[in-house]
Amino acid sequence: MSAFKPFYSLLLVALACLGCREQSNEKLPKAEQPEMVGDAQGIRSDTQKAPVEKDTTSFVLTEDNAIDFFFNYQKDLKVNQVRIQTSMGSFTVQLYDNVPYHKSNFIYLTRKGYFDNTMFHRVVPNFIIQGGNADNQQTARKRKEIGRYLLPPDTRKGHKHHRGTISMPSSEIDNPHMLASPFEFFIVVTDPGSYHLDGNYTAFGRVIQGMDVVDRINQVPIDDGEWPMKNIYIEKAEVLE
Repeated sequence: MSAFKPFYSLLLVALACLGCREQSNEKLPKAEQPEMVGDAQGIRSDTQKAPVEKDTTSFVLTEDNAIDFFFNYQKDLKVNQVRIQTSMGSFTVQLYDNVPYHKSNFIYLTRKGYFDNTMFHRVVPNFIIQGGNADNQQTARKRKEIGRYLLPPDTRKGHKHHRGTISMPSSEIDNPHMLASPFEFFIVVTDPGSYHLDGNYTAFGRVIQGMDVVDRINQVPIDDGEWPMKNIYIEKAEVLE
């Protein structure tokens, strides 16, 4: 039996090394990258249908709790303006008080720092600029931590898609009722407006300062997928208290 001990020891070492090599070659999962969708006659979001892991250490929004959460969140809101600093300058939006879920959602995401380091990922000349997404792990992580949910349309408050209107795109996920993607927004550039969007998308505010910055973003060169040739970052979004 003693003659087999060296061979047995070498066999154990070889198996251990093989296991280490297999573990080191395991690939980490990549963050889901957005696929640009939509055309100049409508706004569509590419929010991904990704599972949200249960996290017992923090609050996570879901389709079951989002409406109740924002109903209570908006009760004490005394603010309605957000300044958005981009890599091409800053502009300020004023949110409509009578569109409470979309207003409170935008302020909540701003306070959570969600929009920071996202991009204006879609530009349609003389129509809209669309922001709030990015093809990086940081944005995917933020979405996962905040939660997966949609917002119901709120299109009967009399707000039209005039030039400078900030509105919310609908999600492409099992969505016959045009539920809104909470993480993205678009701003109308068309003069005097894009009124074919009325009734289909929820206008929840307007640009009150810096519309010249929005116009400059709308004029940048884009590729075939309407993505700017040079990334346009939202460097910082802040609620004006």
